[in-house]
Amino acid sequence: MNSLQTLTAAAALMLTGVAQAGTTLEAIKKNGFIKCGVSDGLPGFSYADEKGNYSGIDVDVCRAVAAAVFGDATKVKFTPLTAKERLTALQSGEIDVLSRNTTWTSSRDSAQGLNFTGITYYDGQGFLVNKKLGVKSAKDLDGATVCVQAGTTTELNLSDYFRSHKMKFTPITYDKSDESAKSLEAGRCDVLTSDQSQLYAQRIKLAKPDDYMVLPEVISKEPLGPVVRHGDDEWFDIVRWSLFVMVDAEELGITSKNVEEMKKSSNPDIKRMLGVEGDKGKDFGLANDWMATVIKQVGNYGEIFERNVGQGSPLQIKRGLNALWTQGGLQYAPPVR
Repeated sequence: MNSLQTLTAAAALMLTGVAQAGTTLEAIKKNGFIKCGVSDGLPGFSYADEKGNYSGIDVDVCRAVAAAVFGDATKVKFTPLTAKERLTALQSGEIDVLSRNTTWTSSRDSAQGLNFTGITYYDGQGFLVNKKLGVKSAKDLDGATVCVQAGTTTELNLSDYFRSHKMKFTPITYDKSDESAKSLEAGRCDVLTSDQSQLYAQRIKLAKPDDYMVLPEVISKEPLGPVVRHGDDEWFDIVRWSLFVMVDAEELGITSKNVEEMKKSSNPDIKRMLGVEGDKGKDFGLANDWMATVIKQVGNYGEIFERNVGQGSPLQIKRGLNALWTQGGLQYAPPVR
């Protein structure tokens, strides 16, 4: 291919990208709701009660996006997906956004044609054991039978950890997280491994949760966040900033209860975020007060964390790495400016 042909091909590629830009948002508006992929049942993150009502921190991220696009956080259709199904469902267009305790990795962010829009929850892989096993550390697990969910980064992390510590193990894989937890409870495996957040969520579903403990070791980095397809920057920006707005709102002291009062603030950052000054809606193709709507209908990051997985929830997970950067944590969002 000569230089002219190369330039022509590159131009065609750019034009194709422009033609495709914005098609996700157009389809969503036509449908009248956002198609959100969530887990197949993980308390605190995405879980449906007996009436089919969803709750969880991942669920609230999708509700925030719906509030941004429609001004109505209820305009979401949730699709429960196993770990094996989740990425294919997004790639194929079955869902518009995946918000399902999914780890941001290099291969997913490149070769698999996906874009992570931010980090909802900083996590790490751990181990859940029955206390009667007498194990106090992951280093005591040589020869253990380990329950693990298929189609996850957990499988590779598990293999790497045992290999690096010159230990042996026997894996038992399951498609669903509930299946692996039930196997641990039934004694079919010695230990269950997954992200620590998932271990805490699964423990409260066991018949005798106090009989089980999460070992102290964290063997990996698991940054979990929303995912969209490559090729649509407009949709990527909306999903990304729906999360960032909630993080910035907590830092600025804006909550779902005081949004209207905070509109009277003299702080320029607050004025811009709440649509009192400037036109931040135009930047995203949304209503000028869309950020205020997200906070009012869904809450700031601290609110969604506490009610779903924090001290106000059955999981009672401490903020830890998920505290704001001003409080010693890693949660940090760019400014609305």
